[in-house]
Amino acid sequence: MAGFGFALGSYLLWGFLPLYMKLLSHVPAAEVVAHRVIWSIPVAGLVLIVMRRTGDIRTALTTPRMLAMGCVTAALISVNWGIYVWSIASGNALEAALGYYINPLFSVFLGFVLLGERLRPLQWVAIGLAFAAVLVLTFDAGRLPWAALGLTLSWGFYAFFKKWLAIGPNQGFLLEVLILAIPALGYWVYLGGTGASHFGSDTWLLLGCGVVTAIPLMLYANGAKRLRLSTIGIMQYIAPTMIMLVAVFIFGEPFGQARAIAFPMIWGALILYSISMWRGRA
Repeated sequence: MAGFGFALGSYLLWGFLPLYMKLLSHVPAAEVVAHRVIWSIPVAGLVLIVMRRTGDIRTALTTPRMLAMGCVTAALISVNWGIYVWSIASGNALEAALGYYINPLFSVFLGFVLLGERLRPLQWVAIGLAFAAVLVLTFDAGRLPWAALGLTLSWGFYAFFKKWLAIGPNQGFLLEVLILAIPALGYWVYLGGTGASHFGSDTWLLLGCGVVTAIPLMLYANGAKRLRLSTIGIMQYIAPTMIMLVAVFIFGEPFGQARAIAFPMIWGALILYSISMWRGRA
């Protein structure tokens, strides 16, 4: 039950996160990401101090292979955060939801391409449906849904490489934000020097970025360790569904005919994927 509670808490917090990020829509995405990094460090650090696992961080920082992999995952998560913050601020929260809906299907495809995993027929159909949905949106808008694809790719590769980071989930997160702290602090100093920083006028909102970033990620990491893959796989649809509802009913983003076609295609793909996953566990 603890694992389920951790995972559910993380997905609910991620589902409501657009409401918080919308309050910072007047702040450039890069500045928001910098503060997400900086203020996540004390939150994640305090958790590890309480857990008495700070020694793992010292080991990671002095092991070249682990440090290099940490740099890869840190770069990917920062890109993911940047696209997400921009999506919410620019009125593209529906694209963010689409990206996170597609992500589990992309992860399955990555397993096929990079790990040689065999895909079941239903999984191929699901991936095909998702691809067709992207084509529908591309044809309607005259461009690829770049934000959705960017979120899918960055999170998919982040999750993939995270498996190769030989450190606990909480320690791994702190390692990533410590690596990102150098450019984040440098950028903050630069903004302050040029008078472009929003920290003085939005201090508490930017400070809160650490809590809203670190807490759900660490809850998710601990929930995923305790739950079956099939359970966490089904639960991951909670956050994009909440993001979609917030986008339409609170932010007033237009759903439109193309999305009314594409989103059910994605939902159908996810149903097929879920059926295939449950059959595989049987």
